[in-house]
Amino acid sequence: MKPFLYALSTCYHCKRTKRWLADNNVDYDYADVDLAPEEEKKRLVAEVKALTGTSQFPVVRLGDKYVVGFHEERLKELLGI
Repeated sequence: MKPFLYALSTCYHCKRTKRWLADNNVDYDYADVDLAPEEEKKRLVAEVKALTGTSQFPVVRLGDKYVVGFHEERLKELLGI
């Protein structure tokens, strides 16, 4: 199962998370929520809120587990790196 990143195109921590995932050769899917069409944007924000209870970004989800924000150690734990 691939991790999924909910991100914002203008968010520093989101860019940092993308860079970290690439640097660690993690194959992942992602959505820049702010660039999505309006209906998809609403769906993605609702997914983030349902999963985390907040609308903060970035969120890396793997199955039913997730990390909110850029936290290298938590990401390593989540991804088994």
